[in-house]
Amino acid sequence: MARAGGITNAVNVGIAVQADWENREFISHISLNVRRLFEFLLQFEATTKSKLASLNEKLDTLERRLELLEVQVGTASANPSLFRD
Repeated sequence: MARAGGITNAVNVGIAVQADWENREFISHISLNVRRLFEFLLQFEATTKSKLASLNEKLDTLERRLELLEVQVGTASANPSLFRD
């Protein structure tokens, strides 16, 4: 009878070891995916910052051009004789 109990304990230990192995493997996959997600977010942030900086420069240029055009239109409106033949 002692032998049957030993086999049961061995089976239980084997099941526990298998479950522990599966849990560790699952945790490893989760950790890897979290790292990948973090790396993606870092890359996304860097790319987004770069693109936003480029768009900001273009917007600044457009704003300066618009201000120049507004001054030119204001000058033309105030002095229409400058533009007559």
